[in-house]
Amino acid sequence: MAEKRAALSKKDVVKAFWKWTFFSHSNYNYERLQASGVLQSMSHLPEKIYPDNKEEQKKFMERHMAFYNTEPHFGGIVNGMVIAMEEERANGAEITDDAINSVKTGLMGPMAGIGDTLWQGTLTPILLAVGISIASGGNVMGAVAFSALMAAVMLPIAYFMYMRGYKTGKTGVEAILSGGKMKQLISAASIMGATVLGSLTANYVSAASTMKIKVGATSLALQADVLDKLLKGMLPLGITLLTLYLLKDRKMKSTTVMLILAVLGAVLGLTGILG
Repeated sequence: MAEKRAALSKKDVVKAFWKWTFFSHSNYNYERLQASGVLQSMSHLPEKIYPDNKEEQKKFMERHMAFYNTEPHFGGIVNGMVIAMEEERANGAEITDDAINSVKTGLMGPMAGIGDTLWQGTLTPILLAVGISIASGGNVMGAVAFSALMAAVMLPIAYFMYMRGYKTGKTGVEAILSGGKMKQLISAASIMGATVLGSLTANYVSAASTMKIKVGATSLALQADVLDKLLKGMLPLGITLLTLYLLKDRKMKSTTVMLILAVLGAVLGLTGILG
């Protein structure tokens, strides 16, 4: 009689995907980061893969409580691949604990880089621009549009990546990472993201000066006659570059930067430099 093979249904894998999508950051902490989210997303799998082996079920849970952190939507391909490895291990393949953890730790960084660039650096700013443009007139549909567009774009991408990882395994992820087209896509996405952020800055960061400078009998407006002659939008650009400097170079928290900008605005407003 042939030995019964451990097998997961598509429903099992899809369930793991949905749990990962909504709970990837559950119990997010500095010691293990997304490990709890990984294990929670796969919590229904040990009994399916190792139905009569409590010891292997325990080892499964211990394996996936190891340190893990990636971008959830694109990085889900690693989770899908690991599920496939667990399934093969249960069916006798020589896949060790170290092999599974090495694959996770080796691929989570590259996939996080790809995901952060394409999702947070490109897609999110573009969708925010759409939502903000609607909401700027006081229309609550701006927030609704942003949320709906995020879900409409995010879920298909996340589902495809997760299932691709499960179906193709390690070789599929390596093929994606080694292809030159992925580097081209990331470069193009970075340029697009920078363009969108620049457009948002130009449209929604506003600052002007009402200060006047007397030169002899002539009165010059600091904004119109001096700053705008040198560079149109110099003040908003300066505020944006200051914010970038404080966040990126000085490593300040966003709340601290907001407080600094508020104090700076109040002081410059009271002195008449800004109005």
